[in-house]
Formats: sequence, C-alpha cells, structure tokens
Amino acid sequence: MLDQIDRDLKLPPIPAKRLFTIGEAGKLCQVEQHVLRYWEKEFSQLNPTKRRGGRRYYQAKDIMLIRQIRYLLQVEGYTLAGARQRLEGAERREDQSHLRQFVRQMRVELEELHGLLK
Repeated sequence: MLDQIDRDLKLPPIPAKRLFTIGEAGKLCQVEQHVLRYWEKEFSQLNPTKRRGGRRYYQAKDIMLIRQIRYLLQVEGYTLAGARQRLEGAERREDQSHLRQFVRQMRVELEELHGLLK
C-alpha cells in the first residue's frame, strides 16, 4: 500500500537515515511543519522522539505513517476521525495477526512435546 501512496502523492523516496528533523519530515511528506505538530495531537500513533529542547526527530516508520495519514485525508477523503479509526483498525488487525501466529507456533510446539511424551 505504501508504494501506491508514494506514487499517488508523487513523494520522494525515504533516505536511508535513522532520524529526520521536522523540516526534513515535512519535505519528505510534502506537509507543513505546523500540520505535523497538529497531527501528533490527533493521531496517537504519531509520536516522534523528542530530545533536549523539545526538538522532534522522526524515524522512517513515522515518515511512512505521515504519508499514510496524508493519503487518507487528501486522496481518500477521510475526516480526521475517520482516518484515526482506519489506522486504529489496521493496528488491531496487525495485533490479531501476531496473536494468531503466536498461537499457531505454541500449538506446533505443544504437539511436538505431546509426541515426545507418548
């Protein structure tokens, strides 16, 4: 989905870098800095690292999230509340997927253990 977002919004590639300033994040996502600060308040998932003096540093995952938020708002036409719900739903599905994978792995291990005990 992220490739589709980058193509639709015509965004530059994310450089191989650990941290980005708010200015760099804004340029990579074509979003003004004040909008990024506002979105931090609206989307709990967007939580950049803050260093001394309150300077924000975004990771690549934050940049991808910002791009996804922008896509939902500007291309898909979601409201802030709708975009927030969509992202929270995606998080829940991802958590459930991890839980199902864990349960499958536990079942395999328990069946192996059961076979050893026979």
